[in-house]
Amino acid sequence: MSTSARTLADPTSSHRAVENLIARYAELVDDGDFAGLGDLLADATFIGGGEPVSGREAIEKMFRDTLIVYGDGTPRTQHVTTNVAIEVDEQERVAVARSYVTVLQALPDLPLQPIAGGRYRDRFERRDGRWRFVERRVRINLVGDVSRHLRQAAAQR
Repeated sequence: MSTSARTLADPTSSHRAVENLIARYAELVDDGDFAGLGDLLADATFIGGGEPVSGREAIEKMFRDTLIVYGDGTPRTQHVTTNVAIEVDEQERVAVARSYVTVLQALPDLPLQPIAGGRYRDRFERRDGRWRFVERRVRINLVGDVSRHLRQAAAQR
């Protein structure tokens, strides 16, 4: 077996690893685990509605400063990620992904409802045998009642 054949990872396992990172992001946001988000995106730049944010501490702070957390320690949301398309370049050890996101929220005085919809554009790199985010671009193009999800929207109520 040639050296290059041994160093290339199985494309199926790479796709699954990238897909798992995308799913993990949603779980961490919905769990209100902002330190976990900082860890997940530690090597990444997050590009959303404001200035791009990079690094573990800055990303954790951005989520803490942006999202409203309730008594159970969560934002009472469920991020549903669909239409996931992943392209992996095993030789370069990079991947890109496109997906849709729908954010649902429910509170005791707020019936379950979609509050936002948009798209993610992600870039990943495999370093030391492990896939990781290097960029997450979030574009929200459908906005409902986010006044109980985003601090800035709540301040404007």
